Amino acid sequence: MSRKYFGTDGIRGRANGLITPELALKVGQAAGLAFQRGDHRHRVVIGKDTRLSGYMIEYAMVAGFTSVGMDVLLVGPMPTPAVAMLTKSMRADLGVMISASHNLFEDNGIKLFGPQGFKLSDDVEKQIEQLLDESLDKRLAQSASLGRARRIDGVHDRYIEFAKRTLPRDLSLDGLRVVVDCANGAAYKVVPEALWELGADVIPIGVEPDGFNINKECGSTSPEALSKKVREMRADIGIALDGDADRVILVDERGHIVDGDQLLAVIAQSWKEDGRLSRPGIVATVMSNLGLERFLKGQGLDLVRTPVGDRYVLEQMLSGGYNLGGEQSGHIILSDYATTGDGFVAALQVLAVVQKLRRPVSEVCHRFDPLPQILKNVRYKSGKPLDDTDVKSAISDGEKRLNGHGRLLIRSSGTEPVIRVMGEGEDRILVEEVVDTIVSALGQAAA
Repeated sequence: MSRKYFGTDGIRGRANGLITPELALKVGQAAGLAFQRGDHRHRVVIGKDTRLSGYMIEYAMVAGFTSVGMDVLLVGPMPTPAVAMLTKSMRADLGVMISASHNLFEDNGIKLFGPQGFKLSDDVEKQIEQLLDESLDKRLAQSASLGRARRIDGVHDRYIEFAKRTLPRDLSLDGLRVVVDCANGAAYKVVPEALWELGADVIPIGVEPDGFNINKECGSTSPEALSKKVREMRADIGIALDGDADRVILVDERGHIVDGDQLLAVIAQSWKEDGRLSRPGIVATVMSNLGLERFLKGQGLDLVRTPVGDRYVLEQMLSGGYNLGGEQSGHIILSDYATTGDGFVAALQVLAVVQKLRRPVSEVCHRFDPLPQILKNVRYKSGKPLDDTDVKSAISDGEKRLNGHGRLLIRSSGTEPVIRVMGEGEDRILVEEVVDTIVSALGQAAA
């Protein structure tokens, strides 16, 4: 379906450009009306990350929700998975996370969760989109039925306790020196505290948000600072979260990056050995490396692939009965515990394996050799570069050159005006040539 507002992960764009107070207010009204089901007093939980525009959007959404008669519970800066969890535990009708995830501070976004903590289906998003384009003046609450808003204290402790309970009670992180990079984002308080409570020697970085520095040269999209700190402090492991903490990348004791594919391999093998996989397989996207698929096959496990986006991974997990899935980018979904990607809970599962095996992270987290995979992004301002004749020809020629010894994946980002070109195969030089040819054609079309 063609969607005007929602992308692959909520509504996202430039703060005060696309994401204006007017839009935020209207989203509050539209979502509030869409989730008024029954005669009970309706409530919504709103969390956010640490970007400057969060205040503007938060208060506009409060106005929107209260104007249609919903009570609002404000929890402040909290990880996206924490907001999803709190929506369910507080028996709210709706949850909102104000965040542009791994984007820089100039952007912001609105993610919505249903009463069970799951992201909304396409059908519900379509219903909200229709309401956004209608006049809602006649559907506002009467004066006596307006909603109230209040800030909720103690929610950090709730999430810390929830995260700790995903590990066996007798498992301690004593003896582990952990550097954690919170990307100056939503997890800057809760994650270092939780690691300390579990017994780790914690060295936190990216925990001084100022409204502007979220994801800036830190976090899972820029793990160089973490790699440097791990080597400097001679730490056992580094954990890099993104701005809203729904994804994670690890760094081993040598400073080498461990991506989501390796994390999925570690957890999948561990859970298989412990009899914890609900089905003999996991779910990942078309971006996951062929090396992961081959590794899992050697373990007697299937890899079910979906389009890019954690919502599609989760949909396949729920329909197929799988309890482990994720993306190469570090969105790991553990449906026994969470209804969405949770970077910290995923990291804890890997830390549990490290403690169990008593081996260096570089050994524990290297389960397979990935095939050479080249990913390049082409930014464009307008139009549809993928429809260009020369671009189509370059893609067709590239597929012929790989000739079954690799694969190509070209797609538009669902969150920004970027086309991603991914090539994978046994021959790195050939893959690079194919990708560069397509990128060059796209660049000319975009110009």
